[in-house]
Amino acid sequence: MTALILALVAGAVVGLALGALGGGGSVLAVPALIYLLGFTPAAATTASLIIVTATSLTALYAHARAGHVRWKAGAAFAAAGILPAAGAGAATAHLPQEALTIAFAVIAAVAAAKMLRSPSPSPADADRAEGGGVRPFKAAGAGAGLGALTGLLGVGGGFLAVPALVTVLSFEMESAIGTSLLVISTNSLASLATRSTAAATLDWAVIGPFIGAAILGAWDGKRLSAKVSGPRLQRIFAVALLAVAAFMLVDAVR
Repeated sequence: MTALILALVAGAVVGLALGALGGGGSVLAVPALIYLLGFTPAAATTASLIIVTATSLTALYAHARAGHVRWKAGAAFAAAGILPAAGAGAATAHLPQEALTIAFAVIAAVAAAKMLRSPSPSPADADRAEGGGVRPFKAAGAGAGLGALTGLLGVGGGFLAVPALVTVLSFEMESAIGTSLLVISTNSLASLATRSTAAATLDWAVIGPFIGAAILGAWDGKRLSAKVSGPRLQRIFAVALLAVAAFMLVDAVR
């Protein structure tokens, strides 16, 4: 019963993050599965991909209905990341658990620091991007890198896709959040394709309620994103990532 309650609470928080921020779900799901529910790092990354895929698709539908998904740039990111995500996912089984945890924490900290330093784009930048200023090669390069990290660390990539869309392609925060969900869903599915055996051994009595609570939380997160300004969401996102990264790094090296 305790595990069920923890799964429901953690799932709600993960869904809220994905719905409101377009990322951060997996960066919260992985430590929750490890430290609250007793999963190994390898099992947690696989379970996180399942949870985040289901939740991201739900949140993507809500953001698409609101017109916050830029399909051209999102498709470029997603297509470029499919093969790297699948290849890195297959390599994960051969890496030490501690190395995966440390790498996860470092990547989260770097993404958070970048978002804290980078201001939101100006309205002129956002209009330029909306009007056809998408740079296909930059989008493809960033997408390939995000796909590789998705496969390696079991993260959807939203906590890196959002700052990439904001700082590289000059998206305003709302469009970055919505478009990142397309990237997250695609990368996660590609990585899961290489983890079917691992997925079959997971504790579905815990993962099922986690997914259900996350999906409900994603709808609440979408409503929250409509009420809070983009720069404030960006700061909240970055601070949350830094806190999680610091905790995981300290735990991995002590």
